[in-house]
Formats: sequence, C-alpha cells, structure tokens
Amino acid sequence: MIERCRGTYPVKMMCRLLQVSASGYYDWRHRPLSKRAQDNQRLLRRINVLHELSDGVHGSPRIWDDLRYEGGTCSLNRVARLMKEHDIQGIPSVRKWRRRKPDQRPDHLRNHLKRDFTADEADTKWVTDITYLRTGEGWLYLAVVVDLFCGRVVGWSMSHHMDRQLVIQAVLMALSQRKSKAPLVLHSDRGSQFTSHEYQQFLAGHNITSSMSVVGSCYVNAAAESFFGVLKRERVNRRRYVTRAEARADVFDYIELTYNPMKRRKLEQLSQTALNRMSVMSGENQS
Repeated sequence: MIERCRGTYPVKMMCRLLQVSASGYYDWRHRPLSKRAQDNQRLLRRINVLHELSDGVHGSPRIWDDLRYEGGTCSLNRVARLMKEHDIQGIPSVRKWRRRKPDQRPDHLRNHLKRDFTADEADTKWVTDITYLRTGEGWLYLAVVVDLFCGRVVGWSMSHHMDRQLVIQAVLMALSQRKSKAPLVLHSDRGSQFTSHEYQQFLAGHNITSSMSVVGSCYVNAAAESFFGVLKRERVNRRRYVTRAEARADVFDYIELTYNPMKRRKLEQLSQTALNRMSVMSGENQS
C-alpha cells in the first residue's frame, strides 16, 4: 500500500500510521527479487514469445508442451497461473453439432479401423476428408490426408471444385513422401468423391486398402475432422479471405509452418520413447 500511494502521501507519515518502520520499507523496496520471482519473470517472457508465435491462439496446455520441448521443467499449473495473472489467453474450441444424411457404403468395402484411430508406426494408417473455406470469390475446398501415428498432415490439396481429383491429388502428395513399405489403410467417410469408381481404382492401383464406416456410425472420421477444427479455430475463423489465392497461401502457411512442425516434435518424442523401450528390452534379455 505504501509503495502504491508513495506519490500521493509522504512515506514517513504512512509508515507511522501503519506502524511500519521507514527503514524496513526502504529495505523491502530495494531488496532484490527472490529466485522464484526471477524464474517467473523469465518464464513469463518466454510464454509471451510463444503466444505471439502462435498468433495468439495457443492456451496454457499448448504453451506448456512447447516449453517442455525446449527443455523446461515448469508445471502446467504454473504456466496457467502466470497466463491468467497477466491476461494471456488462447482461443478455445467451440463444439458444433450437425446432422447430415449418410450415404450408402459400397458393398465390397469394410471398416478396417473400427474406430481405432491409433497406429504403431508411421505411414500405415491414414485418414482423409474434405472441408470448405469461404472466400470473396466463393468456396475453396481443402482435402487432407492425416497420418494417425503422429497426427501430421502428409498430403493436402485445394481447389474450387469438390470432385474426385481433389482427393486424388491429396493422396498423391502423401504417397510421394511415404517411406514405409508396410501395408497401408486409408480411411474416409462415405462422400461421393471417396465412393467413386475412379478413386477406388486409384487406391487399388497403389495397393492401398480403402476403409469406410457403415451407415449410421457416429464419429466415422474423427481424426481428420479434429484437424479441420483446429485449423478453423486457430487460423481460418480469424481471417477474411478476399481471394482463393489468399486462402491457399494462408492454409499452406498454417499446415507447413505451424501445424506440421508441432507434429514433427511429437514424432521425435515417440521415436525416442520407442528407442528407449528397445534398449531396456535389450538389457533385460542380456541379463
């Protein structure tokens, strides 16, 4: 209180009324910050940098993940408290419920994932889906292919037509970067682009097993829709695109410079965990 009001009232008078020694006040005022307070200031500076790099969309969990990747040892609660005290906020997700009439799945196709959206190694389980972006020139459609091993977008394509070529181009991009020779399953919903003869022939020609859910199944493609939700919350819903070219450039920037680098860090962590597990098992076998 004395520090706050020292510009209005004499310090000696306030110390006398509050029964505080003037020497004690001046000693407190010039005392250096504690180690904890210094650590909080250093941590807060880094939180501000990471928050600005995310374009103001990351909350405390994502900021905490970035700090841990950099070697930080602070807790999630500490990060959340500092962000709350200094009014640093991310953008929360908004749940949107919608109903649509499901299409019929071709008789020869099955659901090979059975809602198991996990993978033990990269490039063995992919999911694909389409979303649309509003621009001043009309809709821009985006198709992506997501690797379930680490959630990285391995292929994507954009066009002002939502046709078979849109998804085929996205899968082609993913195949051009694929290194594994293991069997591959590609899961999708029952959209006409995915049930088309041309698309199914394309998958068969590249030895890809097509997977689709049955009619009436909820959350048939949750992994791909989850990426679209993050994309729109963190980038698209915060922009107004005048042209399709502007939207293309911004989506490219988000996928390649923001989203995928974060997933690559997760892939590195998974790879390191697998190596540690293999070394432990090797040691146990030798013993």
